[in-house]
Amino acid sequence: MLTFEEKLAIIESYPELKRHDVSLNRVNFHYEEGESDKKNVVYHLHPNGNGFVYAAKLKVPKKDPKGMVNIRDFSEVDLRSIIERSIASLKPNAVSEVVDQAQAIDEVWLDKEKHSLTVINEDEMWNVYAGELLDGTFPSYNEAKQYLLEEGFKPKRKFDKQN
Repeated sequence: MLTFEEKLAIIESYPELKRHDVSLNRVNFHYEEGESDKKNVVYHLHPNGNGFVYAAKLKVPKKDPKGMVNIRDFSEVDLRSIIERSIASLKPNAVSEVVDQAQAIDEVWLDKEKHSLTVINEDEMWNVYAGELLDGTFPSYNEAKQYLLEEGFKPKRKFDKQN
């Protein structure tokens, strides 16, 4: 895990980002040149190493409802990649990486004990997550589905209807 100082040095290497110190020793970095009202690229970078990068228009796992991704455990390569992609997503006439919701499958599966696994299509593979931990990767949705069925899981909507 990168330290706060290492993350700060990486983020400050992007001249298009403007630093804003906020409460509790946290730091935000804004991309002022975008046409959107959204300006935060890095949000609440904290001395403990925690922080977030805006990724609402990016095809990445583990986004919160505000489109932010926690960067606590990111490597330098991962941090640079997501910052560059975030900046690009905020530029005028930017093209969203997010797949049309009609095509995307992001399903929650439950077992009888209400344990949940999530199936997400990422980079042309089907990943199964237990919380934030990767449980398995499959080349097709049907293989991921077969694995989940064999492990006693059912799609949440079907499970809820039966119980």
